[in-house]
Amino acid sequence: MKYYINKILKTSFEQAVDLVTESLKTEGFGVLSEINIHEKLKEKLNVDFRRYRILGACNPAYAYKALQNEDKIGTMLPCNVIIQELGNNEIEVAAVDPVASMMAIENHNLAGIAGEIKEKLERVISSL
Repeated sequence: MKYYINKILKTSFEQAVDLVTESLKTEGFGVLSEINIHEKLKEKLNVDFRRYRILGACNPAYAYKALQNEDKIGTMLPCNVIIQELGNNEIEVAAVDPVASMMAIENHNLAGIAGEIKEKLERVISSL
């Protein structure tokens, strides 16, 4: 099973970050964290790596529902969305597939929540 939802964009890296952030907001997600892998690898290992950013996206209402059904679900939150530079003005955006993630958890109450979040993330990616 594919564990992510993705799309290739023809745009600049920063424009892609802005587009993804706005599209996430439209679906009720906020960005709780942002990790700039390019900068961190340069800082920690002194290596050059393509522009690659991880956005930790959270939809508070759904996170609350999930936490009510499974107290350790926080280990799987937030939903990560990556933006990476492929070259030639191509940017890949990929989001975790929450249905695939939830297969590791033996709690059937989460299936509906994961399905709804997957639909939202699919709309985010397809809207780009």
